[in-house]
Amino acid sequence: MTTLSITRRAAASLAAAALATPALARTADDRRFAAFSQRYLDQTLALTPVRATGLGDHRWDSRVDDLSAPARALKARLLRRLMAEADRFEAGRLSRDDQVDLAMIRNQLRYDLWTDETLQSWAWDPQVYTSVAGGAIYSLMARDFAPRPQRLRAAIGRMAQVPALLAQMRGELQPARVPRIHAETVARQNPGIYSVVADMVLPHAGDLTAGEQAQLKIVAADLKAAVEAHQVWLDQTLVPQAAGNFRIGAELYDQKLAFALMSSLSRADIRSAAERALSQTRAEMYDLSRRILGPTADGPDNPDAATQQRVIEAALERAYLDHASRETLVEASRAATMAATDFVRAKDLITLPDAPVEIILMPEFQRGYAVAYCDSPGPLDRHLPTFYAVSPIPPDWSQAQAESFLREYNRRGIHDIAIHEAMPGHYVQIWHSNRHPSVVRAVLASGSFVEGWAVYAEDVMAKAGYMDGDPLFRLQQLKVRVRTITNAILDQMVHVDGATEAEVMTFLTSVAFQQEREAAGKWTRARLDSTQLPSYFVGVAEHDALRAEAERRAGDAFNLKAYHDKALSFGSPPGRFVRQLMFGEPIG
Repeated sequence: MTTLSITRRAAASLAAAALATPALARTADDRRFAAFSQRYLDQTLALTPVRATGLGDHRWDSRVDDLSAPARALKARLLRRLMAEADRFEAGRLSRDDQVDLAMIRNQLRYDLWTDETLQSWAWDPQVYTSVAGGAIYSLMARDFAPRPQRLRAAIGRMAQVPALLAQMRGELQPARVPRIHAETVARQNPGIYSVVADMVLPHAGDLTAGEQAQLKIVAADLKAAVEAHQVWLDQTLVPQAAGNFRIGAELYDQKLAFALMSSLSRADIRSAAERALSQTRAEMYDLSRRILGPTADGPDNPDAATQQRVIEAALERAYLDHASRETLVEASRAATMAATDFVRAKDLITLPDAPVEIILMPEFQRGYAVAYCDSPGPLDRHLPTFYAVSPIPPDWSQAQAESFLREYNRRGIHDIAIHEAMPGHYVQIWHSNRHPSVVRAVLASGSFVEGWAVYAEDVMAKAGYMDGDPLFRLQQLKVRVRTITNAILDQMVHVDGATEAEVMTFLTSVAFQQEREAAGKWTRARLDSTQLPSYFVGVAEHDALRAEAERRAGDAFNLKAYHDKALSFGSPPGRFVRQLMFGEPIG
């Protein structure tokens, strides 16, 4: 791909091919749905150019999202028109794959409309704007999807539009509705918008013509001034005036939960299942801790709560003492990823990707509450590398704060998070997902399926004997499973039950065994978003149930690698659809 026109044609042809199946296998309804699906992608992605770039559709690489009120009105009309068209399809007349895609499109259309008109994130959540502003340039420069001069020219176009986006943010946000934690977080992230330009664009100005370099110099200076002026507004207006409630309340929470998970489980169902799982996992941790501590455990078979807590904490302390330094955290993450890769290959647990994964420092505009994340290429850029981004310890943290963080992410903990984010977690699962022919399914990937797989992968590795069957690694992994479980409880505690910071910190540091820095970060994360934290627990429960059913049906013929490859062969739809597709059950 050497020119923008070729890139556009490639993206369009890939999208068309991804939605196609052999002509003889498709009915008139299937062909009509294929056309609708392509139209849905074209029209919705045109409204979100920055997201489109991340997905590998480069038709709008020089544009930035319009988040103004007139643009929202236009979007609402489009969504209602597409909803009406989607509702005219009779699902039973479509192929099974198309039935799944139709259900996902219908859900997403309603979710998007609900978000704008009922939740109204545009009025109170500044992250809506800064995620676009930061991602606008980063998504162009992070991966070599096209020659650098072409990407630089697109970056110039976007840089020229970001000041208007920041102005939209100042005009649309209602400070009285903005929660203070959201305002403070965005105020810290804002300088990162320009740092992407300084670090990833300006050093390559020499790849442009003299005229383009002059243009870049102008737009870069304008953007820097706009970011600095925006910082003054954030610090002097938004943060002081931010008075919104970060809790969305039971009614909105239940509605959002249904959209986000596409699960039949209610809030009460999730809470009761999580509490049972928490009790069972802590009991397993106690038994393992007694074996680790040996005669010093001093705990009975049926302990009271205080004894169980004491024994588990004593065993975990042995893992906490073995940690990297603040300067070597990223290198330790790289080594852990390599070790996990070697183990998965040796055990032949799953088909491995043929595309690379790179460990990078998390971009500044995305730092704030997550220690790491997996940034996979979009389904139309599937040949490009995956990034496993690790957040460095903030330089303003005290030694005590850094030590708290490093104890949480001790050497065994770093191995576990490398499994979750990279091998055989998100990196592997999304690579498999991107091989599925439906672009719709990749664009609308289920968070619970994706996160659930990564948690499931941690358990697979521990049970397969990773780190030579080290019981401390298994204990650390079970501790992270407790984090998964308590995430689901925490989300409800914060947004529905009204839990205070003190109550949350006590819950996380005692019940979930989290270090102070991890618990503080989770308190921040829970306030900044809602209904994402339960996706881990709901998703892994679905994966565990799917595996159990596959084993029951296969009996002695069950093959773990074949099962894993099959489970991930359907893309990333909600877990119930994977079960229906895998076992030939009715799609519903």
